Amino acid sequence: MVKLDAMENPYSLPADVRIAIARKLENVALNRYPDADARELKERVRSAMAVPSGMDIVLGNGSDELIQMLALTLARPQAVMLGFEPSFVMFGLIADVVGMRFVGVPLQADFTVDLDATLTAIAQHEPALIFIAYPNNPSGNLFDRSVLTRILEAAPGVVVLDEAYHAFAGASFMPQLADYPNLVVMRTVSKLGLAGLRLGVLAGRRTWLEHVDKVRLPYNINVLSQIAASEVLRHGDMLGSQAAGIRSERGRLASALRSMRSVESYTSDANFILFRVADADHVFTALKQRRVLIKNLHGTHRLLAGCLRVTVGTPDENDQFLSALAAVI
Repeated sequence: MVKLDAMENPYSLPADVRIAIARKLENVALNRYPDADARELKERVRSAMAVPSGMDIVLGNGSDELIQMLALTLARPQAVMLGFEPSFVMFGLIADVVGMRFVGVPLQADFTVDLDATLTAIAQHEPALIFIAYPNNPSGNLFDRSVLTRILEAAPGVVVLDEAYHAFAGASFMPQLADYPNLVVMRTVSKLGLAGLRLGVLAGRRTWLEHVDKVRLPYNINVLSQIAASEVLRHGDMLGSQAAGIRSERGRLASALRSMRSVESYTSDANFILFRVADADHVFTALKQRRVLIKNLHGTHRLLAGCLRVTVGTPDENDQFLSALAAVI
């Protein structure tokens, strides 16, 4: 299959990086527990992700664990988690698991934020926790910064900016961590080509993160992940080059989709593109029969009726997808 369904980086690590990782791993004492605080990896993350001085870092076994840790930290009877809909499904799922009440504010038809509705929901529900994907998944768009600033100023609790697709967006709230006492920023290395490692990063003020760290399970980042991630993050130029290639292919893929009849595509600042067709179920199945796998979002939310999402792959994978799509629409 041409696998374009999970927003993965399609490129393998270069041979020299793989060899460097292997050399470091060959002498790991697997009979010993890892550094519980992952101190060396945290310093590498601080440098690679430009975490501002004075801000703390908590690491998770993927962003999903960080979402759960944040929810567990702030869960209490009647506590509310607020987010947008449609957005990353794990926000609402984890709220249910930990006993929080999830309030979803619908996005507008063009997937932008309805600020008035959001501010009304904040005033009404006083959420302990707000999650905002920036860029949003599955729509791929960056929300207006001035709108997010208004939300930060109005929120009575913690606001989490989930910047999973930061490498492809060219925008971040990481430099603003010191400006807003209730802001924390979440990142992941999954979209950088390390999805198999499961490593998420939470950055923010220690006054918040010291409490999040209390619900972290011991040794949640294993020694192999610590060493491999530390080594890969040393190669910022390589990671940047791969991200640039994906952004370039995203532009080519978007242009091709816009040129197709019966296809409505949406602008994306991530490593995927959302598009709409007349019969999403048929197109999804027909592509799968041609060994091209993308994501069918039809039926998951009213704003996603007829929508499919394709991850930006290699040039050859993208060509195969475009050829197959042209044949079935």
